[in-house]
Amino acid sequence: MGSRLKSFLDLVPGKKRFGIYRFLPFFFVMGGAMEWFMINVRIGKETFYDVYRRRQSERLYEERIQQTETKS
Repeated sequence: MGSRLKSFLDLVPGKKRFGIYRFLPFFFVMGGAMEWFMINVRIGKETFYDVYRRRQSERLYEERIQQTETKS
């Protein structure tokens, strides 16, 4: 299994010049695709960022409630 993976990775050009950094374009594209997916793809009725914004506002609301309780 290890030798197959090594031979597959050796097919990527630029080994002498760039070394391990020759894989950076692949990871850059993968990161961009993941970001696009998180912004545009709805699972149910929400995207990832809809959930993030909702939870962030819930946390801020709870913090404010706690602050007002401690002041009283």
